[in-house]
Amino acid sequence: MTAPEVGADQSSSAGGGLARRLGVGDAVVIGLGSMVGAGVFAVWSPAARAAGSGLLVGLVIAAVVAYCNAVASAQLAAVYPVSGGTYVYGRERLGEWWGFAAGWCFVIGKTASCAAMALTFATYVVPNHWVQRVVALVAVVVLAGVNYRGVTRTARLTRVLVTCTLVVLAIVLIVLYSSHPTHHSTASTSAYGVLQSAGLLFFAFAGYARIATMGEEVREPARTIPRAIGIALVIAIGIYLAVAFALLRTSDPASTAAPLASAVDAVGAAWAVPVVRIGAALASLGALLALIAGIGRTTLAMARNRDLPSWLAAVHPRFQVPHHAELALAVVVGVLVLSTDLRGVIGFSSFGVLLYYAIANASAFTQPADQRRWPRAVNVLGLTGCVVLAVTLPWTSAVVAAAVLAAGLLVRRFRTGRAGSARN
Repeated sequence: MTAPEVGADQSSSAGGGLARRLGVGDAVVIGLGSMVGAGVFAVWSPAARAAGSGLLVGLVIAAVVAYCNAVASAQLAAVYPVSGGTYVYGRERLGEWWGFAAGWCFVIGKTASCAAMALTFATYVVPNHWVQRVVALVAVVVLAGVNYRGVTRTARLTRVLVTCTLVVLAIVLIVLYSSHPTHHSTASTSAYGVLQSAGLLFFAFAGYARIATMGEEVREPARTIPRAIGIALVIAIGIYLAVAFALLRTSDPASTAAPLASAVDAVGAAWAVPVVRIGAALASLGALLALIAGIGRTTLAMARNRDLPSWLAAVHPRFQVPHHAELALAVVVGVLVLSTDLRGVIGFSSFGVLLYYAIANASAFTQPADQRRWPRAVNVLGLTGCVVLAVTLPWTSAVVAAAVLAAGLLVRRFRTGRAGSARN
């Protein structure tokens, strides 16, 4: 199947497709909503513990890898503007098995991200451990319901949440930068620790994937998707650098699970602690909302190709969203928030998403000259960076994620083998 045929077959709401309703601004907001919540409020503490005084180096490495992945995704999405992201790109450029591996990595990694965002929200809202899990579950159910009602409602609510989060971050940064430096890191560091921190910090940069996975719902995708991915990533990098500098000059982010709240308290601005909690809650909700939308679209694409049960390919006749996929996702994430912890799901998610982007870079590398926007060297750097960061993640998270990936591949092998036997 050629790229034009893919777009032609799946570009409209007719025949079970999705409606193109999103512009550049909407796509940027969905990408930012997926990145800002994770990066600012969830990963600084474990990343700082891994990197020591090399936290900024780890952040720069994560940003470089994220840039390589972003341009690969943009280049591919301009040619294959349909739901599914690298699942579609891998199938078209490398073959069905590579596409399945990418899609499965995305689904398992981002499902873990949903749980991480729900747990982050609950941690900042309520102090009691048992109640936190209940609150996280309620957040998943409510936001899954918002997505069920349609993508335009998702974009509108995400815009509100992102705006509130950025306002809160601006207040916090003004407080921190207007104070005198009170902390100088003396923690030791190592190359392995810096790379591990980069892998954990990459969790915060992966939001632009939601833009590519929603390629079937943006207007003028060949122009909109590359622009939206670039804009969202540049804004996110700027925010993360500003926050990292502010934290390192005022506190030790490795010493607390809530480094921004601790930092404003350390400079004598205790009044800002509730502001940080509100910002964390809103950012986490924005990320969770966009994550549910993106995973639902990849699941839809995989179900269309029978890599997942065909029941998941249903599109709601009124709201034009993959409602079966989103309902199934809500159930799985609900189970995770009741049974896992925040640190474990962040490492698990990073491993899956890094492998997803490794396949994206390999797919972009195979594109011919007339489809290329960046040199192949960028794809090589991105692929190498993804693999290196994945293998330096905390080993427990990496092993569990690799086992789940292998299980998915074995199940697909079994199903395709049975299908082949039935045909014979």
